[in-house]
Amino acid sequence: MSGMIERTRAFLKSGHPGTLFTSLLYFDFCFAVWVLNGAMAPYIAQEFNLSPSEKGFMVSVPVIAGAFMRFPLGLLSQYIGRKNAAQVEMGMICIGLAFGYLFVDTYAGVLAMGVMLGIAGASFGVALSLGSGWFPPKYKGLAMGIAGAGNSGAVLAVLFAPPLAQAYGWKSVYGLAILPIVLAMVLLQIFAKEPPDREHKSLRDYLKILVDRDAWVFNLMYMLTFGGYIGLTSFLPTLFHDQYAIPKESVGKYSAVIIVMASFLRIIGGWMADRVGGLRLLYGLGFVIVGATALAALLPANPWIMVAILVVCFSAMGAGNGAVFQLVPLRFRTTTAVAGSLIGEIGALAGGMLPNAMGMGKQHLGSFAPGFLSGTVLAVLVIVALVLVAKKWTTTWVGEGGRAKDYDDDVATTAPSTGRVS
Repeated sequence: MSGMIERTRAFLKSGHPGTLFTSLLYFDFCFAVWVLNGAMAPYIAQEFNLSPSEKGFMVSVPVIAGAFMRFPLGLLSQYIGRKNAAQVEMGMICIGLAFGYLFVDTYAGVLAMGVMLGIAGASFGVALSLGSGWFPPKYKGLAMGIAGAGNSGAVLAVLFAPPLAQAYGWKSVYGLAILPIVLAMVLLQIFAKEPPDREHKSLRDYLKILVDRDAWVFNLMYMLTFGGYIGLTSFLPTLFHDQYAIPKESVGKYSAVIIVMASFLRIIGGWMADRVGGLRLLYGLGFVIVGATALAALLPANPWIMVAILVVCFSAMGAGNGAVFQLVPLRFRTTTAVAGSLIGEIGALAGGMLPNAMGMGKQHLGSFAPGFLSGTVLAVLVIVALVLVAKKWTTTWVGEGGRAKDYDDDVATTAPSTGRVS
């Protein structure tokens, strides 16, 4: 126990805790706003009498819009700073939420509102880079995992949005969501400090990441671990309502435990990746996701069996999120915000496709199974990609199994004199 306390103290002293934890809060509240339409989907669908494919498209719009906004926000953060970019973004979110509360009253308006909610989804790369920017490479996985645990904002959305929509109407939820965003803005301004790891380059230099092969391998990994997470998170209320006839105001109770595990395991995944290596961890998690998505595609009759399967699936995806972003700042040391935004963008785009696959499968084939099976196929592709790149990566920019090179050096200096690294 005392050893764990000492390690925690060493971790916190190595960076800037105020920046880390306000970045977590910023990402958490933004994530909650990003998935609001998904959390309220049963209410919106009932009001406008939507078909399964229309439901899937409505849920996917914020995810896709947020994906497209991530890379531009990441570029902006390299020029004006991540803290400033976060404040600009949250100001725009408040304007969008006010629009939704005051003016949205048609299905077309809900789709337009989905684009505005997408602004909140752009927070990913900025939040993780800001939160982890003060920490040394050997702690990047843990710091990224803590900042990235803002995924738990989805829990806030699925737990609070349905009962608030039931009590006050779903449009009112947009207005109420302004309050936590304003709180995050105030705390970030007071406690966060711009990290020193930002390098000033020309726009052309930043855009080179678009054709970097390693970046696209990371994109594929994140399509699985984050795309699967955000796509399923947005669709869970609809899945439990339509497949299992769970009352609209109660779907959050089934969804929340699933989402919580992914958020918690993201921190654990980052911590484990620091120690055993992100590549090694991702390889094992890929097989877990293959099995879990294949089982979910069977659509078990008991909703709690589905919850159990999805807890395993989301836990693996959450830990995979942490593992991917233990590796990213090691590969892109001075452009983490841009790299993270690009990788997050492609991952979120994949997540936007998943609700559509679910809705189209239900409408045309009578089943949500195609959506889950698409995750199975993607997991297999990620395992193959890991096998192909592992040797090159571990002989160039990263250590054994995907650990930070300075972590391996630290271990080597404390290893027995036989020359072996423990």
